[in-house]
Amino acid sequence: MSLTYYFLPTRNVFGEGAVNEAGKLMKSLDGTHPMIVTDAFLAKSGMADQVKKILEDEGLPTYIFGGAEPNPTDKNVVAGVAAFKENKCDCIISLGGGSSHDCAKAIGLIAANGGEIYDYEGIDISKNKMVPLMAINTTAGTASEITRFCIITDTRRKVKMAILDWRVTPQIAINDPVLMKGMPPRLTAATGMDALTHAIEAYVSSAANPLTDAAALQAINMIQKYLPKAVANGDYLYARDKMAYGQYLAGIAFNNASLGYVHAMAHQLGGFYNLPHGVCNAILLPYVCEFNLISNLNRFRDIARAMGEMIDGLSTNDAADKGINAIRRLSREVGIPQTLKELGVKPEDFELMAGNALKDACALTSPRKYTKDEVVELYRRAYEGDWVDSTL
Repeated sequence: MSLTYYFLPTRNVFGEGAVNEAGKLMKSLDGTHPMIVTDAFLAKSGMADQVKKILEDEGLPTYIFGGAEPNPTDKNVVAGVAAFKENKCDCIISLGGGSSHDCAKAIGLIAANGGEIYDYEGIDISKNKMVPLMAINTTAGTASEITRFCIITDTRRKVKMAILDWRVTPQIAINDPVLMKGMPPRLTAATGMDALTHAIEAYVSSAANPLTDAAALQAINMIQKYLPKAVANGDYLYARDKMAYGQYLAGIAFNNASLGYVHAMAHQLGGFYNLPHGVCNAILLPYVCEFNLISNLNRFRDIARAMGEMIDGLSTNDAADKGINAIRRLSREVGIPQTLKELGVKPEDFELMAGNALKDACALTSPRKYTKDEVVELYRRAYEGDWVDSTL
């Protein structure tokens, strides 16, 4: 019988005003000169300066690195490591969504271990303890603030590298719904559908266990309830708070059960075209779920119930179908594009992307084995919107 490892940050803080604890919490990690890793927008909007003031009020001189791009790259990491060393920093605070968190993890990984980020593609390759890392979340989707996943684009190969390493898990994670109020509806929708994908892929993963199952089902239920509300009214703090918990629960699930071919395929779209990760996941999710149905119909029936579907009296097949239809309906309701064609994806790239998807670390825990031709076909269907459903 194989062993089950469970990964989670040491401390997690939720609620309005949680960000105000950042200075005290960083001092508890023995950090003295933090570097805030964030994106250009948050660096210019004043939010990074707000966090800097909180830290400096606790006597922690702070440098802001605003070079985390959407889908952070190897080049962002090189620049961040240089800034970390030049400013004599000894700890990191990531501020933002998945891009900022992943960029910060990669910078901390190199600062502690040396070498280049390409050296750490794979599972648990690092040898040294990370520099102290705190993640302050401003989106409700990736859950990168609590995971051992770090996704960085290799600009030479146009591939998203999956780095899975328990050492890159932040020691402290902060989810303050006030910081999420500024997310526009489109970003709210994309990050929310990303979180839903995490929960669903974790629930059907070959590495799922009772702990991840509980987190995944609760996450699915919360996201389907509160994502439309957060998209409709970004100032509705109750919905923002519930989405913060929902995406966090999804993070608990996939951080420990991993993912599947939605992410394996979406990573290629991000690497080739620099597309929004959550949107790619949302478009691919129903097609991959349908293909995976025969692997475990009972699990997809459970997903339908968590999605709020009435399935009493239905066959397992019909109940599972209702769950997938509910996923597609939610995606349309919150304004997600429905085809890869709308994103400018090129069919001539399907073959290469499919080959890369088969090698992606997320493919290892897929509930169903895939061939290259099957992956190409799923890309094609998602490109064309090849879906026939009379109930929608």
